[in-house]
Amino acid sequence: MPSPTQSPPPVLSCQPVRVSERTVWTFVEINDGEFTGLGESTLEGHSEAIGEALRRLGNALFEPGSQPSERHFRPIADRLRIASQSGDLIEATALSGIEQALHDLLARRAGIPLHARLGESRRSRVRLYANINRGTVPRTPQQFAARAIRAASQGFDAIKMAPFDGVSPKAAGDASQRALIDAGLARVAAVRDALDETHPDCKLMVDCHWRFNAAQAMQMADELARLKVRWYECPVAEVPEQFGTLRALRSRANQLGMQLAGAETMIGVNGFMPLLQAGLYDVVMPDVKHAGGLTEVLRIAEVAAAHGTACSPHNPTGPICHAHSLHVSAVFNELPSLEVQFEESAMFFDLADNGLPRFESGMSALPTGPGLGTRCRFIPNAAEEN
Repeated sequence: MPSPTQSPPPVLSCQPVRVSERTVWTFVEINDGEFTGLGESTLEGHSEAIGEALRRLGNALFEPGSQPSERHFRPIADRLRIASQSGDLIEATALSGIEQALHDLLARRAGIPLHARLGESRRSRVRLYANINRGTVPRTPQQFAARAIRAASQGFDAIKMAPFDGVSPKAAGDASQRALIDAGLARVAAVRDALDETHPDCKLMVDCHWRFNAAQAMQMADELARLKVRWYECPVAEVPEQFGTLRALRSRANQLGMQLAGAETMIGVNGFMPLLQAGLYDVVMPDVKHAGGLTEVLRIAEVAAAHGTACSPHNPTGPICHAHSLHVSAVFNELPSLEVQFEESAMFFDLADNGLPRFESGMSALPTGPGLGTRCRFIPNAAEEN
């Protein structure tokens, strides 16, 4: 307990941890004096702004020394609604991490696994697919192929890559763009050829990170289908002006034997609703770090199902987001699979204690124990940004 002359410790704090030149994972802690809940608010390229948002929101939502409780979910949800209306992804990501941490703390306080707080568990093991993108350096076709084989050899039956480095819809008319697109297709071809030799049934997924204009995206559907890609993700910007393009792309992708997937940065049910009502995707990808946290992701999955759309959580970042994603996936009515970052950094498991299950044959058991079921070992100086 603090002395009478000391201020009580903050209820909410954050911890950024640099894990690679490109990646900083930002963790959120909520402490009630006895229990600590953990969340993750990672947003690439915005760790400093996320930290500022978390400190501001912590001061606004929790008085020093106060007891975090169920009553705090309402103001979080109210602020999330405003962030959804304005499209403020930094605010939404900070709020999402706080919501996760609050769920974890309350589950720990109750002595129950986090998934038991969320609803009825429908699976004890979660099917995973491997995102090999961030850990692939150098970004040659040969290196992509080698990492794909490594993931498939560990039992993953679906592998995702993002091969179109440097392509931008704003530069679509530049001569250099065709060379960048061809380089991306060469990476995909190398992975497909390698898998065909050793794991021919392995599903190949391609994330385009909104890099194409409408004409390029339609052409790319044919190019990727020729390479036996089965999942075509985020080809164009998810804005109303592109809804017609996305509907046409979904139809074309389906004709070619592919699913069209996206919406990884949408915020809240209200953010997803226009895409679902317009029938733009076969699969939507809410992220517990951006969409509003655990409760909101479950609501999104329910609404998506009512619109005939599958829901597969986006989850390419750190171990705390992964643990939360496992718990929320356990209570999905239907779950195609859950994304996981594949060997971007050994810190993924080094930072987590033994409560975070290892991947086994492309699957993961649920964490056991109260709350999230895992803790973080923060590494001294790992949080320092260059």
